[in-house]
Amino acid sequence: MVAQVWYRGLCARLRPGAPRRLHGWGSATFSSRSLSSSTNDGFLKEKRAQIMSRGLPKQKPIEGVKQVLVFASGKGGVGKSTTAVNVALALAACDSTKAVGLLDADVYGPSIPKMMNLKGNPELSPKNLMRPLKNYGVACMSMGFLVEETAPVVWRGLMVMSAIEKLLRQVDWGQLDYLVIDMPPGTGDVQLSVSQNVPVTGAVIVSTPQDIALLDARKGAEMFRKVHVPVLGLVQNMSVFQCPKCKHETHIFGADGVRDLAKTLGLDVLGQSLSKDSY
Repeated sequence: MVAQVWYRGLCARLRPGAPRRLHGWGSATFSSRSLSSSTNDGFLKEKRAQIMSRGLPKQKPIEGVKQVLVFASGKGGVGKSTTAVNVALALAACDSTKAVGLLDADVYGPSIPKMMNLKGNPELSPKNLMRPLKNYGVACMSMGFLVEETAPVVWRGLMVMSAIEKLLRQVDWGQLDYLVIDMPPGTGDVQLSVSQNVPVTGAVIVSTPQDIALLDARKGAEMFRKVHVPVLGLVQNMSVFQCPKCKHETHIFGADGVRDLAKTLGLDVLGQSLSKDSY
């Protein structure tokens, strides 16, 4: 009952115009009006300066988690979440003795709840940790479990970084062999927070073959290299469209874009998939 009240309060505070004070998620109160005020801007700048003055954070393993795999892309809409979900399910299916978790790190546009067919609020453990929701043998955590499905999360960078820290550290993951993290698009706050705070085993870059997507995919790979996260390889998504009637294959978005990029970066192509329209 306490957990239900807590989460209802969280959802209520995320409604437009409502003050946003998240229990255990920082002491600052945010509202749509205060976010644009000069007073709050000054607070954020001061807080950012304090964080930057401390230098890079020390990496700390997630309790109970052995391996952390991140799936990223510079561009949105390339099938990164689909790839992350499929890999998590494959890891769980290939070896039933392995425990697998899936973290949705896209605070603004969480998609794991829909893809994993999960709804509801996480329960709280006696240690006040959120318990992941589970389906298909995979433990899942997402911002989508904490807000209403249609409610936007209108937060600045510091709030997002704080939320990611809570999703990593204040979740009762139990004992996991693999934690798959579905990153948001880009190379911003979330990517830095995860790679600098958590010892990441490796990163997988997902892209489609178009030139525009490849430009951002390269930036994603270079970012992980800069923060000393091993890049395991690239995945080419939507590689080919197969006509459902005649089975003829057409490379709508190009054929070898990711393969060429992999050669340039000295990385492996881990796999490729059909166009979404072919499923």
